[in-house]
Parts: sequence; C-alpha cells; structure tokens
Amino acid sequence: MAKKLEITLTRSVIGRPQDQRSTVKALGLNKIRQTVVLEDNPAIRGMADKVSHLVSVKEV
Repeated sequence: MAKKLEITLTRSVIGRPQDQRSTVKALGLNKIRQTVVLEDNPAIRGMADKVSHLVSVKEV
C-alpha cells in the first residue's frame, strides 16, 4: 500500500445527494480538477470509494 493518495475531483457535485457532497468536501475538494494529497488509511479509502464516480484516485 502506498503512503499517500492523490485524489482529484473529476465530476461536479451538482445534483448529487447531500451525503456525497459532504464526503467530497471532507476530502478537501471544492472545484473540478482540484487535487489533494492525503495519507492512505482506511477512512480516506472509504470516503474515496463512496464517491468513486466523482473522483480519480492515484497512489503516490
């Protein structure tokens, strides 16, 4: 497992349920094509999996 994950918002949260919007915000993403680098742990992986249709995840 990598130590960090690079998560990029690839699709808009407009029209998505509130729980998905909150998850994207909790990941630190606000705008499309914005990228954040976060520690790789089960909590972050779970949040990324929940909104996997909106983000792209790459191991760094």
